[in-house]
Amino acid sequence: MSDLVRLQKVLAAAGIASRRKAEDLILAGRVRVNGVTVTELGKKVDPTTAQICVDGKPLVLEWETIYVLLHKPAGVLTTRYDPGGRPTVLQYLPPLPASVHPVGRLDRATEGLLLLTNDGRVTHVLTHPRYEVPKVYRVWTERPLSEDDLNRLREGVWLEDGLARPRRIVRRGACCVEVTFTEGRKREVRRAFALLGHPVQRLLRVQMGPLRLGRLPVGQWRHLTSKEIRQLQQLVKEKLGE
Repeated sequence: MSDLVRLQKVLAAAGIASRRKAEDLILAGRVRVNGVTVTELGKKVDPTTAQICVDGKPLVLEWETIYVLLHKPAGVLTTRYDPGGRPTVLQYLPPLPASVHPVGRLDRATEGLLLLTNDGRVTHVLTHPRYEVPKVYRVWTERPLSEDDLNRLREGVWLEDGLARPRRIVRRGACCVEVTFTEGRKREVRRAFALLGHPVQRLLRVQMGPLRLGRLPVGQWRHLTSKEIRQLQQLVKEKLGE
C-alpha cells in the first residue's frame, strides 16, 4: 500500500496550484475525494487510488501509471486486502513499481476481465454509471433460455434499485448468452437472471470498454498494450468532454 500524503501536497504535485492555494481550495469546499467534499486541511490520501475532483473535474496526477489486465478466477475477492485471509486479486500480480487498485468489482464467484491501475481518471470513467461504459458478460444457466426469456430481458426487468436492461443480447448456446450492460449495479447480471427464473451458474466478463479478455488464461495477467492505453485515454477524454 502506498504512503498516505496530505491532500494539499497531492494537489500541488498535480500542478493545480501552490500548496498554499491548494489549502484555500480545500477550505472553500471545492475538492472532493472519493465523492466526499473535504474541507479540513489534515486529510491524507493514497495518491495512487484516491479519486480526487477539483470543481467537479477529475484530477490528473503525475504519478507513474500502471495498467494491468487480470483474468480473475472464481473464488477470489476483488479487493486489495481481506482481513479474513481469503485470496484476493492482488495475490495474482507480481511486485509492481506502484500500488494499483481494482477498477470496479467482480463478485467472488464471477470470473473474467479485471483491470487494475493507479489511474484515477480511468477508474472514474469506467466505473461511474453516468458514462455508460459497456461491460460484456458470458452467462451460463442450468436450463435453456427461451426466446420469451430473452425478450423479457431485452425489455428490462425491475430490480430493487431500478430497471436492468442490457444494451445487447447474443445467444451463444442453449444455456449461454452474451449480454452487455452499462449501469454497473452490484450483482446486476445475477439478480436480473434470477428474476427470469434462471439463476446464473457461471458468469464471465469478457470485455469492458475497449478492453477484451481474449485468450488470457485464468489466473494470468498482462500489461496493457500501448494501443489499449491510448484507447482508454481517448475514451476518458470523450466521456469528460475534453
